[in-house]
Amino acid sequence: MAITEIARGGVQVETPFAFQIDSVHELRLAFGNQPVVVKGRVTHCSVVDVAQESMLYRTGLEFVDLPDRLADVIASFVDRVKGEQRG
Repeated sequence: MAITEIARGGVQVETPFAFQIDSVHELRLAFGNQPVVVKGRVTHCSVVDVAQESMLYRTGLEFVDLPDRLADVIASFVDRVKGEQRG
């Protein structure tokens, strides 16, 4: 699983398998030296690439039941990355 986007409200990932819409999954994420486990509800899933023997899916997951502590860790990470991208 590769994270292609992350925001305070959720993540977008690419995988070789499809997720069922509205299903909830636990995701293990590492923010620097802070690994966390969060729950995400699948909001969309679509095929983005078809190869000879494989497919690639892009899936959006909305964070659910996110404790304030984890929301702060994610928000800090997102803000730091955005700051680095600006220069």
